[in-house]
Amino acid sequence: MTEPNAPYDPLHCDGSNGTLNNPVSPDGRVDPEERHTIPAREGRAVHLNKGDRLFILNEKGHQVCDFFALLPDTPAEMLSMEHTCTALGHIYVGIGDTLVTNRRRPLIEIVEDTSPGTHDILIACCDQPRYAQLGHEGYHDNCADNFRMALQAIGIEPVHVPSPFNIWMNIPVAEDGAFQWTPPDSKAGDHIALEAKETCICVMSACPQDMTPVNGIDTEPTHLVFWIERTAT
Repeated sequence: MTEPNAPYDPLHCDGSNGTLNNPVSPDGRVDPEERHTIPAREGRAVHLNKGDRLFILNEKGHQVCDFFALLPDTPAEMLSMEHTCTALGHIYVGIGDTLVTNRRRPLIEIVEDTSPGTHDILIACCDQPRYAQLGHEGYHDNCADNFRMALQAIGIEPVHVPSPFNIWMNIPVAEDGAFQWTPPDSKAGDHIALEAKETCICVMSACPQDMTPVNGIDTEPTHLVFWIERTAT
């Protein structure tokens, strides 16, 4: 595990789990309609062609998905929540909204959502320092490492760990700007569908957070399921 004062290396993982050795395929390409499971506390990367729709299923209902996306030929261009806030003019997202890259290009559109539509674009992904701050001793699975490992598993070296689109994460913001960590209001069987506006690599992490209630109260992090619908040839 990385020493607390070691120089930051965006390529370096603080630990490891099944994400690194169990990609959906060597290059992240999958057959349309084929369902894939993201085990609890792990991440997976998948290749989307422009026009593809990615469906993510919250089978148990209380699981947050940290979602990232980047361009395969220029991985320094990636989905950016900061730029998306500017593009949309608000901090909540829903059906019809398009998330943009750090070059302000449209990349992901929300096209379906069966949940109440509560998602987060403010909070950074969990990482080893976050769990240490929360009092955990030793290594804890985290979304930053899942992002790194999921990409490395399909032969892509990450250049930066961006803030994710936190699907189903419920972070209500008060008028004074204060926010709370609260359980998802999604239900078992809810799904979201995201359409790729450009060919991209998407990374999904079944968030391992078990020290705040973002994955539910008295629940353990659980798995997610995803599949692709190919709407373009």
